[in-house]
Amino acid sequence: MRIRNSVVVITGAASGIGRDTALRFARRGTSLVLAARRVEALETLVAECAALGSRAIAVPTDTSDHDAVQELASRAVEEFGRIDVWVNNASVAAYAPFLELPLRDFQRVIDVNLMGYVYGARAALEQMQEQGSGVLVNVASILGVVPQPYNSAYSMAKAAVRALGVSLRAELMLEKRKHVHVCTVLPPTIDTPFFHHAANYTGRRVVAMPPVYTADRVAKTILAVVEKPVREIAVGRIGRSMVRQHRLMPAQVEKGMAVQAELGQLSRKEPAEDSTGNLYGPSLDPANAAVAGGWSGRRRTAQRLVLGTALVGAGAVVFGDKLKAAAPAVAAAAAAARRTIRAS
Repeated sequence: MRIRNSVVVITGAASGIGRDTALRFARRGTSLVLAARRVEALETLVAECAALGSRAIAVPTDTSDHDAVQELASRAVEEFGRIDVWVNNASVAAYAPFLELPLRDFQRVIDVNLMGYVYGARAALEQMQEQGSGVLVNVASILGVVPQPYNSAYSMAKAAVRALGVSLRAELMLEKRKHVHVCTVLPPTIDTPFFHHAANYTGRRVVAMPPVYTADRVAKTILAVVEKPVREIAVGRIGRSMVRQHRLMPAQVEKGMAVQAELGQLSRKEPAEDSTGNLYGPSLDPANAAVAGGWSGRRRTAQRLVLGTALVGAGAVVFGDKLKAAAPAVAAAAAAARRTIRAS
């Protein structure tokens, strides 16, 4: 598909991956329909896209509202006549032990991260099938493959988004819709404001778990799958390794993820009060309307090697005695993680 002159809808465009993706599409001469709950952040993004030579409009949208998503699609067609690309990206998170997360908050994560994608997919595919072409991109997560502790609702929703993509691709194949594509993108931890405004009931500050990649890595991947659609793609070397290794030895990789999340996702030094974050309303902090979240610091870069050590150690034994050697590899990686954190 040619990107130039295409019409692109992006949800969750106010910050992070969505904002960076919008700017990258703008540089390629697209028409943009930008959706999020933060009106001011959308307006500044529209101005930035216009400065890059793109036509762009802002449509404030809560993607958990079916009618609002339908209105988003209608605005796109009214303004530009078609929808060539739809990027489902808007997401929220709530960190807590499963039994301590309020069910209302659990439901809210599902409403945004799963039903919001369902509403977006229905709106996009209805228009794309009428046109005869288009690309739907669902931004899921590596956590949809290897879920985390203390992040059950998010992990569950992202796993369901992967399943949604498989089902939709099967239907399109059976209906011989050769020019309508559904692509799933699996980012690892990304340097965005996402972690600053997540709901949190752990008593510990949520931080970005290493390895941390830039939002631009994801944006480049999204544009790449639009130009040459693929069914599913993981972003980053470590992310791809996790997906491969999880197929071969799921128990060992899941243990490694649990250790990494405990040591690298929740601060052991900074406490945090219970908060619903941005679940029920957008963040009011202007800093949270940026692409980056400030997580690419030295400490997080140093810890990047820890998870890589776990995966390489596990992978090295796949072609030998898998199960006997895997446990020591994960244990060694956990010990290295502890040493890294204590030294940083």
